[in-house]
Amino acid sequence: MTAPVYTTGSWRPFPGHEDAFLNAWQVFASWSGRLPGAQLAVLARDLRDPTRFVSFVAWDSIEAVRAWKSSAEFKPHMAHVQKHIDKFAPTELQVVTTVGADATAADTR
Repeated sequence: MTAPVYTTGSWRPFPGHEDAFLNAWQVFASWSGRLPGAQLAVLARDLRDPTRFVSFVAWDSIEAVRAWKSSAEFKPHMAHVQKHIDKFAPTELQVVTTVGADATAADTR
């Protein structure tokens, strides 16, 4: 079994756009979650900096991420979110190890 891949983003909405950003991100994540290979999507607010949000979306594979990002619907959905964003930094991460009761692999390197 291959390790999951995570797409993450650090988001900073324009002042006063926080609620609109949250709504737009939920629509974006709901659409993304219906695609093959998509798993759980999470958006969290930084407790030390409440103007910063971080998203995590788990994917079955990097191929699923690439299919998501190259789909015809990706840019319009992302544009709807980004119109509320001052700063955005995306990242793609591959799991290299897991620890915990639910971990299925001790090391995937």
